[in-house]
Amino acid sequence: MELTYLSAIVFLPALGAVVISLLSQPSPRLVRFVAAFFTLVSLVFSLRLFAAFDRSAGGWYEGNAGWLPASLPVNFHLGVDGLSLPLVVLTGFLGFLVVLISWKVELRVKEYFIWLLLLETGIMGVFASADLLLFFLFWEVELIPMYLLISIWGSGRKEYSAIKFVVFTLFGSAFMLAGILALYFSTGTFNLHELAAMDLGGVSTVLPLTAIFLFIFLAFAVKLPMFPLHTWLPDAHTDAPTAVSVILAGALLKMGGYGIIRINVGLFPQVARDLAPYIAALAVVSIIYGAAITIRQKDLKRMIAYSSVSHMGYVLLGVFALSQISMTGAALQMVSHGFVTGLLFAMVGLVYDKTHNRNLDFLGGLARQMPVIAVVFTIAGLASLGLPGTSGFAAEVIVFLGSFSSTAFEAVRLYTVLGVGAIVLTAGYILWMLQRTFYTEPLEKYDGVPDADALEKVSIFTFVAAIMVIGIYPGLVTDVLKLGVPALGF
Repeated sequence: MELTYLSAIVFLPALGAVVISLLSQPSPRLVRFVAAFFTLVSLVFSLRLFAAFDRSAGGWYEGNAGWLPASLPVNFHLGVDGLSLPLVVLTGFLGFLVVLISWKVELRVKEYFIWLLLLETGIMGVFASADLLLFFLFWEVELIPMYLLISIWGSGRKEYSAIKFVVFTLFGSAFMLAGILALYFSTGTFNLHELAAMDLGGVSTVLPLTAIFLFIFLAFAVKLPMFPLHTWLPDAHTDAPTAVSVILAGALLKMGGYGIIRINVGLFPQVARDLAPYIAALAVVSIIYGAAITIRQKDLKRMIAYSSVSHMGYVLLGVFALSQISMTGAALQMVSHGFVTGLLFAMVGLVYDKTHNRNLDFLGGLARQMPVIAVVFTIAGLASLGLPGTSGFAAEVIVFLGSFSSTAFEAVRLYTVLGVGAIVLTAGYILWMLQRTFYTEPLEKYDGVPDADALEKVSIFTFVAAIMVIGIYPGLVTDVLKLGVPALGF
């Protein structure tokens, strides 16, 4: 695959941002259409690449070009394989839909869409990078757009939440950069292919391999987010605008899970084996803690934010069960969570736009006033708790089956059983949220509130279609994902 095609997928949103910035006093309508056009083309290109992916070969589609002076071993090296390609498609999907979700934004429309499009390019670049230094640069690119989108277009304690996000991310990034540089000084390369082909256990490294692993892992654990490094997430979600919450939960968190599989497990398999019991224990804590603390929330956005801590714990458990099945399930869980939680945040945004309230104590009986929103919100909630026929069920079953059958460490079956038990908590808070919001006695103050309009229906029905297609035929995605996850033999 030529470099230009992958570059187009990654940089079309950024090109759209440049075009918008060059428009002289454009109308908000024109800005929205430009943003929609560039994100749609990027999505179409990524879908074409997914359809053309050779499942029998399972190799990389890649391109390589000189970037810095030849004396430095750094190239503009993009590539996608079975692991990264579905996440690129997911990001393109969310990038287009968040433009539609943002259609009614009125504050500084030009700047808003510029930063939104740059954010998409930053996330896309992480999934498409085949060079560690380029990976790190894209990892940092998303920081400024996310900070500005929360601090300017957010609500509540938006400045506090934006700064907290930056502090946590930079904290992790500093350690990741140290780990990447230690790896480079030891091997002489940033190229992910070359590093994956090496036996790093036999390389004399400037730091112990375990230290390099942990430095890099820390950044991914913050982004995932893993307990106890998760505290930035509820604040960021609660105060971010709806579209930003959608792409934050749907795509940005996946950068952490992807990095763990691609770099921590892919490059340091022996260290991953040694640390698997401890990290898997933290995964179980994240699963149970996230579900338990969600039950205590009354703000809809905060509930879904904490539920993400729990659901991404399944990703961490699947990864460090270290079997190909469990890691495939973890990767599918990332894709599923992107669609399901993206839809949940979109639905919370619609409820808030119509009622101007997100507190469960002041909501009730909305199914009568907004039946379409109630039905789609219910579908999203049931997918989140793992109802058969939805993507959530397929992902969790594969994670649990793969983890329970793994022989990576002695306690893996116990950890899996504890993770399965947390589904009861998930069912509790999802059903309680739906009942309190939609299915109690209708409140007179919400008489006459509108249901979803035509554009909103397009957005949310597209999410539903993706969730149901993956739930009914998960092989569409898992046949690709399994070609990209490391095979460690457990």
